[in-house]
Amino acid sequence: NKERVYVMGVNIQVSNDGCRTLGTLGGAFKHVDNHTIWIDPKNTDYYLVGCDGGIYESFDRAANWHFKSNLPITQFYDVGVSEEGPFYHVFGGTQDNFTLGGPARTRSGHGIMNQDWYVVQGGDGFHCKVDPTDPNIVYGEFQYAGICRFDRKTGNRVDIKPQPGKGEPPLRWNWDSPFIISPHNPKRLYFAANILFQSDDRGDSWKPISKDLTRQLDRDQLKVFGKIQSPDAVAKHVSTSIYGNITALAESEKKEGIIYVGTDDGLIQVTEDNGKTWRKIEKFEGVPANTYVSKIITSQHDANTVYASFDNHKNADFKPYLLKSTDAGKTWMSLVANLPERGGVYSIAEDHVDAKLMFVGTEFGLYVTFDGGAKWHQMKNGLPTIQVKDLVIQKHNNDLVVGTFGRGFYVLDDYSHLRKLTSEAVVKADAIHAPAQVYAYVQASQLGGYGKSFQGASHYFAENPQYGANFTVTLKDTLKTKKQVRKEKEAEARKANKDIEYPKLEDLRAEAEEEAPMVYFTIFNANGEFVNRLQVPNAAGVHKLNWNLREAGVNPEQEQGGYSFLVTPGQYFAQLTKKVAGTTTKLTEQIPFNVLPDPLSTLKPIDYAEIARFNKTVKAVQKSFAATVKTTDEASTKIDAMRRALKLAERPDDAVEPKLVALAEKLTVLKRKLNGDGILAARNENVPDSIGERIRYAAGTHDDAIVKPTGTANESLKVGIEELSEVNKSLKEVMDAMPELVKRLDELGVPWTPGRSMK
Repeated sequence: NKERVYVMGVNIQVSNDGCRTLGTLGGAFKHVDNHTIWIDPKNTDYYLVGCDGGIYESFDRAANWHFKSNLPITQFYDVGVSEEGPFYHVFGGTQDNFTLGGPARTRSGHGIMNQDWYVVQGGDGFHCKVDPTDPNIVYGEFQYAGICRFDRKTGNRVDIKPQPGKGEPPLRWNWDSPFIISPHNPKRLYFAANILFQSDDRGDSWKPISKDLTRQLDRDQLKVFGKIQSPDAVAKHVSTSIYGNITALAESEKKEGIIYVGTDDGLIQVTEDNGKTWRKIEKFEGVPANTYVSKIITSQHDANTVYASFDNHKNADFKPYLLKSTDAGKTWMSLVANLPERGGVYSIAEDHVDAKLMFVGTEFGLYVTFDGGAKWHQMKNGLPTIQVKDLVIQKHNNDLVVGTFGRGFYVLDDYSHLRKLTSEAVVKADAIHAPAQVYAYVQASQLGGYGKSFQGASHYFAENPQYGANFTVTLKDTLKTKKQVRKEKEAEARKANKDIEYPKLEDLRAEAEEEAPMVYFTIFNANGEFVNRLQVPNAAGVHKLNWNLREAGVNPEQEQGGYSFLVTPGQYFAQLTKKVAGTTTKLTEQIPFNVLPDPLSTLKPIDYAEIARFNKTVKAVQKSFAATVKTTDEASTKIDAMRRALKLAERPDDAVEPKLVALAEKLTVLKRKLNGDGILAARNENVPDSIGERIRYAAGTHDDAIVKPTGTANESLKVGIEELSEVNKSLKEVMDAMPELVKRLDELGVPWTPGRSMK
């Protein structure tokens, strides 16, 4: 119907008469600010609409809308984090989708799901800060300084926006007004318009501590497109901040009362006495005049060190501007170094341990320096080319939280190993970097199973950090096989245009028979006992290695040894070894690390000791059970072979066959006790529990739980041990009877069978 026309806007307008008249298309429970629509040409009741809220779908001509909740496309302006660990929360203000909060990791095997997130504040979201002493108190902001104090426990939101006093001129707030909690007093807040406000009671009351800190320029005298525009120019002052406001704010981490503000008209002002006096800095070498100050952060290592970035893209200048001062802003030096010439800097983060380790977010991604800005390296590895608007370091976990404008949040989990790298990024030694915190907890399964469970392919979740202990392993060299060494020499000869030396035949045989060299990562407990062993990729460089906090299993025929227990909290040690030509050599000493108790656990050390003893007993029984099963099966195989071979005896002996039959029947009974009555069970008959079932039950009672063993588990294990002992006695009788029968078979000239002498 070419008369039906759709017009995108805050709401979708629709016309059925070629735009002679317009009405509003239905938008119940749908986000506004629409950008695009697709109409199915074969079914014009079907729409797909893209708007500030994402993508919506309608099957009934906009009577109802279905929101597509599996697209990670949120535009974050700012990032905040809580400092509790390990399950801290990340907060951020979004473009037209509120200020949000949610976990950086959950206790769930399903990952981080949409329902884990919550709204802190409405509107366009911006700065969001968490009280460092109470993670339930969160400050959330929307455009032009609409700020609230939100209590996660009660849901209360209190508006705490500062107001101008009687007879005072209106305040000039930025669209994204800067706000901080003092690092020296959690009740003290700073909030900036064109002047700076301070609160000492979490925002209940405010006082100005500065005069107007901007250049106070008349925005109508600023040139737009090269000339001063008419007041009737299209959208001249629509959806823009009133010019002349504070855009960046920071207080010294090391010294209370040293505060820096940056403005949209290119000033940085400094007070060293909490606002009593201010020092203005208005020129920065290499930075154009009046350039917007995008970020200021203070050093966590030196009271007089401060970093600032500038953004001049509104003047068609897309260069990065990044400065550092070591004298409280009196002089500045550029840290741009080798950052790409195109791509402004929006965010800065300084490591809290190593002052030379820094990160910056730019228009086109994330960069890191290991030497204080002398050289920068782009960080990718799954991070798309995207505008990085804000960076925050969560100190407890050593996590870098990245807020992107268009692809949501990214978290670089435990980046602490970067402190050991250099700009050359050369691995000079074999090494293990252990995680700072490892917690022994059990992953939840509220949807049943793990991952998407039965929620369908469209169910969205973000992955948790890999469960367990995550190590960084560096290997200086790649261990090479004889064949690899030979082929490298051949490649060098070809490159030098020389003849290739043909190997000796015994060398080729040695190549084929050689066991490939391997690198192992072995874990020991505090008593020096073996816990588990993992294989490391045999390649020089840096590797991430995960241990799932489980002991090695007891079945060598299954990968990772089959079923295994979660370890209990305590100190553990990790070591790298290599195995070349059958010889094992240490690559590192044993590196200590701690597995900590679940923060929610009420267990005491004596309880963990009981769990460890129970697990150790179960493992010993499992080994004994596996040995009994294997021995029984091998004995059955030998007796079956002897009975078949007896038919080919050179001299018959009717006395041997009945003895073999009796042993075979006895073994059948033992196998039934060990593994259950499979014949009757296949007929759905109610058969007694086998020894294996009792042992597996005892072990499985806390497969997914770190709890003291139940009374039932202890009893089941006790019965399993007693019955296994009885089976082993009967099995010994069988094994003791076999040598005499083997000797008789040899005398009768029976063909060879497994277990007999090869003579």
